[in-house]
Amino acid sequence: MPKASRRRMRRDPGKEREAKKRSLAEDRTVMFAAFENEKIQSEAKLDRVYDNVVESSMEESSNPPSPLLHRPYIPDELADRADVRAAFQNAMLQFEADINRRSDLFTLDRYYTRSCLTKDRRLLHIRESAKDAVLLAANSVISLSSYLDDEPLNKCCGLWIQRDDKEKTAIVLTSAHLIRANRTTDPKKLNKWLFEWTGKYHRDASVTVHFLDGTTALANLIYLQEHYEFALYEVVVDKPVQLSTFNDNVHSGQDVLRLGRDESLDLSITHGRVDYRFPSSYERCHYMYFIHDGPDLVHDDGGPVIDIEGKVVGMVHNQSVESFLPSSILHKCLDLWRKLKCVPRPHPGMTFISIKLLDPICTERMRRKHNIQSGLIVEAVSKESNAEKLGIRRGDIIESFNGVYISTTIELEKMLLDIGGDHFHQAKVLDAEVDIRIQIFRATELCRRARNLTVIVSDCGEDIIEGTYPITVGFGKAIN
Repeated sequence: MPKASRRRMRRDPGKEREAKKRSLAEDRTVMFAAFENEKIQSEAKLDRVYDNVVESSMEESSNPPSPLLHRPYIPDELADRADVRAAFQNAMLQFEADINRRSDLFTLDRYYTRSCLTKDRRLLHIRESAKDAVLLAANSVISLSSYLDDEPLNKCCGLWIQRDDKEKTAIVLTSAHLIRANRTTDPKKLNKWLFEWTGKYHRDASVTVHFLDGTTALANLIYLQEHYEFALYEVVVDKPVQLSTFNDNVHSGQDVLRLGRDESLDLSITHGRVDYRFPSSYERCHYMYFIHDGPDLVHDDGGPVIDIEGKVVGMVHNQSVESFLPSSILHKCLDLWRKLKCVPRPHPGMTFISIKLLDPICTERMRRKHNIQSGLIVEAVSKESNAEKLGIRRGDIIESFNGVYISTTIELEKMLLDIGGDHFHQAKVLDAEVDIRIQIFRATELCRRARNLTVIVSDCGEDIIEGTYPITVGFGKAIN
């Protein structure tokens, strides 16, 4: 073969490397769109703004300016003339009508729409940074509504978390309350779902996404996570969407802002601080809480809780009790879903409260009398669970899981998700058993025991069944 032919057949290593880089970049854009850097989004936004400016400047020559808005007055030398005074009255009426019409302009409604960032002088020290944070996060916050048999069901907010520019689709993260049964926004009616561990959902409900430009599109449910109560919807989009940026680091007392959208798609902004709190009955123990002053005027379940840099630190779970799912758990869930198309989680059959939430008087007493430094106090044990069979009872303390000392329920949830993900990656099946080594401090016996707790790894919500027994004869228990 001639040398020239051989040279033509040789591959260019540089071109191959560039082709591989382009291919990997395309894969990453789809797979990791929720973590796309802000520089690309900012450049796209500037391009769109400049395009609008150019179009407006081209139209100026063909559109005459609006009439001048000058206040009429009577010169002093004509003040005694009745006809001039009458003309002045008519001119003033016209002037006031023109003023009222101009007041409806979107640039002049600032006196009627004021959030806490403008009204509350106590926020002066964070006002400027908070405004920037809100505007940075706002484009990723949308509104969704659900319908069942053409009847309105629920409304929630949501976040853009992933997009596929090639397929022209995007994924919205929102609260599962959007399609939950037995839920009402009427304050006079009781929400039955508040007394359920795992609720019932209308998976076949029709869901509409309300874009920020006023258009709408139907959304398709692609995943529902019952335990953490979030849902993922896929939407066909023909326009750019801004993806959220998350921050796993959030701490008690931190200044945060809760965002939502009202009926007209205007933002609702509520300032508050992060809090840890004892969960109420039938409330899972992996939430953090948003505390603030003032009434709640809108329902923003599914909306973001953002820090002062505009990054999402959690998703509003239940606005009425002010709980939110922290981003550290959301990240693990979304990573598992992307890799496995499910969120496998071991069900320990217990609920807990953290010793860290106790008053320091109680904590110091535990440390002084029983050498207990940290851990999780068992709040409830599910009937006939393996935990109950091991002899674990309410008031016992679980100090460690698989040799790791756990001090908060958030830490426990992240560990359970790691265990579930590792197990599913190896076994490829759900509803299988796995052993977790736990160290128990038995409160009645004042002793420590290490035991293997067998748990089920599941993608479903965990139900904690209350232990009950029937009374069938006087002064005694029924005999099984």
